Amino acid sequence: MKRREIITGAAMFAAASALAGCAKITNALNENDAIKSVLHAAEPLNHAVIGTRGEAKLYPDSAIDREFRVNGFDTPSDSAYAALRRDGFASYKLVVEGLVDRPQAFTLAQLRALGSLTQTTRHDCVEGWSAIGKWSGVRLSSVLALAAPQTRARYVIFHCLDRSSDGDPYYESLDMHQAAHPQALLALDLNERPLDADHGAPVRLRVPTQLGYKSAKWVGRIEVADSFKNVGSGKGGYWEDQGYDWYAGI
Repeated sequence: MKRREIITGAAMFAAASALAGCAKITNALNENDAIKSVLHAAEPLNHAVIGTRGEAKLYPDSAIDREFRVNGFDTPSDSAYAALRRDGFASYKLVVEGLVDRPQAFTLAQLRALGSLTQTTRHDCVEGWSAIGKWSGVRLSSVLALAAPQTRARYVIFHCLDRSSDGDPYYESLDMHQAAHPQALLALDLNERPLDADHGAPVRLRVPTQLGYKSAKWVGRIEVADSFKNVGSGKGGYWEDQGYDWYAGI
């Protein structure tokens, strides 16, 4: 069976969103347990069958959307983020902690020194739109390797600098297998320029094999853990807590 022939719960959600609008379909899902059960029933099979064996398609530079769409939460405006922007993120440090033998705190310069991966891939939003961008940064696996995850580690949780209008912090997660995917990237540049604030500066997760809400912006801290049940509402991500699939393979 070809990878694209598998219809995932997340893909069905995306198609419905394109027709009805993201806000309306989200409300419908939250209120309809029958629909939610259909979407979530496919998730374990999708993860097992698709997993991380496939890789996202790479595109030529001629396909790049130079005005890459901004979507999601508003850019953080609190004093801590404002201070980071004022000094050009020179004081930023990406903390990697939790179930690791060697906790880390990387400056942007240190992240760039780990080596750069560039890939031009398509970002597919659950709302039904897509855009192609040229992303550069450091492989997530390289950063995790330096922190040395412990054997009981199962998940990588990304704690972000943005919050919902209700004040809930944004977060996302991958399992260790997904985090090891060769295309899982901590992006520092978009379209050959350093990430700007609206696109997730200073560090954005980029997971081209899954729907866009997994590619969390404004990553501030990475936690390696054996569970995410005590983070947010325990579903593995901010949007997952609202009813979206945790595994959003495309």
